[in-house]
Amino acid sequence: VMSTSPHVNRKESVSSIMWTVVFVLLFPAAWGVYRFGPIALLTIAVAVIGAVLTEIGFSKMFGKKIRVSDGSAVLTGLLLAMTLPPATPLLVTLSGSIFAIGFGKMVFGGLGYNPFNPALIGRAFLLASWPVYTTTWKVPVQKGLSMAGIPGNLIETLSGKIDVQSVVDTVTTATPLGSLKQSLTFLQNGEISSRQFNAIENTLYSNGVLKNLFFGNIGGSLGEISAFLLLLGGLFLIVKKIITWHIPVIYILTVGIFGWVFGGPSLFQGSFLFYILSGGLFLGGFFMATDYVSSPMFTKGKIIYAFLAGMLVVIIRRFGGYPEGVCYSILIMNAFVPMIDRFTKPKPFGYVKGGE
Repeated sequence: VMSTSPHVNRKESVSSIMWTVVFVLLFPAAWGVYRFGPIALLTIAVAVIGAVLTEIGFSKMFGKKIRVSDGSAVLTGLLLAMTLPPATPLLVTLSGSIFAIGFGKMVFGGLGYNPFNPALIGRAFLLASWPVYTTTWKVPVQKGLSMAGIPGNLIETLSGKIDVQSVVDTVTTATPLGSLKQSLTFLQNGEISSRQFNAIENTLYSNGVLKNLFFGNIGGSLGEISAFLLLLGGLFLIVKKIITWHIPVIYILTVGIFGWVFGGPSLFQGSFLFYILSGGLFLGGFFMATDYVSSPMFTKGKIIYAFLAGMLVVIIRRFGGYPEGVCYSILIMNAFVPMIDRFTKPKPFGYVKGGE
């Protein structure tokens, strides 16, 4: 067979890649269901079903071929569910799923044309529309498992404002990032002393809390309660060459280094491990920032993209209104991908500037 370049011969197809990523994400999703109970499974089911039905509906509306079997809608729904608190009302979850597919993907022409990650578009829409529902974190229901070693009202407990027993009995909890964000705000406003802040900081950065963050013994969204399973899944995708290491590794390292330097009240008072293990950094770094359509094509561009996105995470976490910054860091950098690709495109072999 004779044909023009490019000559690419790989067994993977779009469908096989999508379903592989879905398969990898099933393990941290299953852990989330185990930790939070049936409500987490309902959240996942509603998000996935909503995404699939929305894609079918928009495909029929626009006269396009229905491509649900390629797994992209299922993956978008699953990723969206993993960015949400498991107790998010199902109608809110469904609304996010519809928006993610309908306005984050199909209005641009479907798979391969969306400039932004659809799941993160859905997450941003929900955060703007229902901020209380999407930032209220439920304590895991499994008995005998830790809440990251952090009481639900850590700051008030350590500053002597409330009784410890009332904390133990609470049904909702601040995430570790939320506790750090709130304690920094209280310190800056003079509501707690440096000694009290140091006690909070020592608790958050302790080995016990870091261990629970890594293995998923915490409250939070479905996609942030097990860095270990997400890391294993991300490494599997790298080994299978479905993604390259450049974006996730540089993204995570940048967040860790800048979090260590700028994450505390003074320089070099943050914690590298706390900043990379808390929040949805591993989910975003391995499974969202690497989206084929909305990330740079070339190696140099991937490095620039990941580094700037990592800086944005720390800026948002430290100085923004929300304790987490993964969602907006990736969406903002998605907007710059065409420009990054333009300026990092490799020169053709033998090209001479100004030559004939």
